[in-house]
Amino acid sequence: MENHLQKFFQFPFNLDKFTLNVSADSQIMDSSARTLEKLEKDNKMKGSVKQVFLDGCVPFSHQVAGHKCGINNTGVLQHPDGTILKQLQPPPRGPREVHFYTQVYAKDCTDTRLLDLQRHLPRFYGTWAPRESPHELYLKLEDVTKRFLRPCIMDVKMGKRSYDPFASLEKREEQISKYPLMEEIGFLLLGMRVYQINSDDYITLDQFYGRSLGKDTIKNGLTRFFHNGEDLQRHAVSLIISKIRSILRWFEGQTQLHFYASSLLLVYEGSPRTLNGWKHTRAETGTGHQQGEPQSNCNKPHEALSTQGSLTHSHPYCRETDANGMCAGSVEEEHEEIGMGEKKQFGQEEAVEVKMIDFAHVFPSNSPDEGYMYGLRNLLSTLEQILKTDI
Repeated sequence: MENHLQKFFQFPFNLDKFTLNVSADSQIMDSSARTLEKLEKDNKMKGSVKQVFLDGCVPFSHQVAGHKCGINNTGVLQHPDGTILKQLQPPPRGPREVHFYTQVYAKDCTDTRLLDLQRHLPRFYGTWAPRESPHELYLKLEDVTKRFLRPCIMDVKMGKRSYDPFASLEKREEQISKYPLMEEIGFLLLGMRVYQINSDDYITLDQFYGRSLGKDTIKNGLTRFFHNGEDLQRHAVSLIISKIRSILRWFEGQTQLHFYASSLLLVYEGSPRTLNGWKHTRAETGTGHQQGEPQSNCNKPHEALSTQGSLTHSHPYCRETDANGMCAGSVEEEHEEIGMGEKKQFGQEEAVEVKMIDFAHVFPSNSPDEGYMYGLRNLLSTLEQILKTDI
C-alpha cells in the first residue's frame, strides 16, 4: 500500500504522464493574464453589467478566499455547465495539484485509501482550456454550493503550518508572520460569507479578520459563521461536526500523505425556507450577485459575537492537552455520538457540506499527518463548544 501511494505522489513529478503544456514556467500564467486583461477591457468598453470571460465563463460569486488573477482580481470562474474552473498556479504548484486530483480520481485506482478520500473532495472533471487560449489550463471541479439556495460558506486553512518542507527560509518566515498562532491553534479562518435572514443580505469576512483572531476570540469568529442575524444555526454546527469527524478518521488511518496549506470548505444552507422543508428553485449560478447578495464587510475583531470561551480549556476530542490547553492526543471514541442527536432530529445531512480543497502542497510521507490532525481536533473542539453555547 505504501509503495503504491509513494509511486503516485513522487516528487518531483513526471509531467510527461499528463496532458499539461507547461514547458515554460511562465507560459500558462502569462497567457492567462493577457487573455483576462483583454476580456476585462472589452467588457468595460461595452459597458457590460455581467462580466463574461473565457468561453462564456463568469466570475464565481461565492468565492471567499484563494488566489485571484486579472486586473480586476478575478478569481475562480464558473463554466456555463455549472462546474468551477480554478486556474493552475505556476509550476511546481499547479502541476502538483493536477497530479494529486488525477491520481485520486484515476479510473483504474484500486487503492482503498484514495477511493475513501474521494468522498471528502470536490468531484474532479479533468483539466480545461479556453478556445481563446488553448495553453491556459484550469482545474474543472464540482461546485459544492450548487444545491444550496442561500449558501453560507467558509474557507478554513488547516494544519500547524502553511508552508511545505521544500519552502525557502524566506517563504517560511513570510507564512509564519501572516499568522504566528497557526502552529498553536492549528487552523486559520481565510474568509466567510454568511446569509442574514433579517436583512436578506450577506456579510463577508476576509482573511484579515481571520488573522485578527487569537486563542480567546477564535470561538467567537467561528460562531459568526453559524449566526444568521437572529439565531445560532445549531443543526448546521452539528452536521458539520459529523462530516469533519469523518475526515479526521480518514487521516487517522493513513500515513502516506502530508497536506500543507490545504483548506476545508464548509457550506450550509442559510435559507429558512429550505430548512423548514419548503420547496424552492435554486437561484441560477454564475450571474453575479443574486437577490439578497449585496455584501457588507465587517472585518474588525471587536465586532465578533460576544460569546464566552476560548481554546484554553479541556477538549472533548482530545485524550490529553498540553500546557496551553491545546490538543495533544487523538479523538475519543466515546464521543462518537456527539452531534448525532441533532442529525437524527433534523435528518438534513444534505443541508451542509464539508470538502477538502487546495492541494498544491501535498507530499508523500511515511508518518501520520500530525499537523493536519492537530488542526482538525482543535476545530472539532471549538465547534463542540459552540454547539453547547447558550445564545
